[in-house]
Amino acid sequence: MKKILTIFENNYDKNRNNIPDAIERLDKNMITFFWKNSNVTARIALFIIFFWFGILKVFGVSPAGPLVVSLTEVMFGDTVSPEQFLIWFGGLEAITGFLVLLPRFERITFTILLFHFIATAFPLFVLPEITWYGFLQPTLVGQYILKNLALIAIGLFLYGRLRPISKTDSLWGEEKVIH
Repeated sequence: MKKILTIFENNYDKNRNNIPDAIERLDKNMITFFWKNSNVTARIALFIIFFWFGILKVFGVSPAGPLVVSLTEVMFGDTVSPEQFLIWFGGLEAITGFLVLLPRFERITFTILLFHFIATAFPLFVLPEITWYGFLQPTLVGQYILKNLALIAIGLFLYGRLRPISKTDSLWGEEKVIH
């Protein structure tokens, strides 16, 4: 009987790590699937968010519109038209969404994303009456801004997958052909 249990155990957990082989295979297959698809999924997610939110600003129907207008007034005073700034800012967001889909422009895109995230974080500091109820209690607007941390993480993930310029000898990341 002990011999039969040993044979069964060895088939069930061949490397004897107390994790069934079927679970190990499933885990490995899921990791492989997600790794293969995470790049394109992350790009599509950023595209949807940036393009959609940007276009809403361009057409003046974004729920973030009043926040952007308030921020523009605080940051630039009367020197910049808040309505024009909203259109330009939304347009830049929409264009950034398209750029995220184009691997050749990653370094430029992520530079734009960095400045965008800095700009969108300003209300947390210069408009606390709109973004915070109290200490560490964000309003819905504050939460809307803080969700950018997830977008930053996606951007870092994608940028972390780039090949270094020193390896490609190209700003664009593709292999340089030497004749």
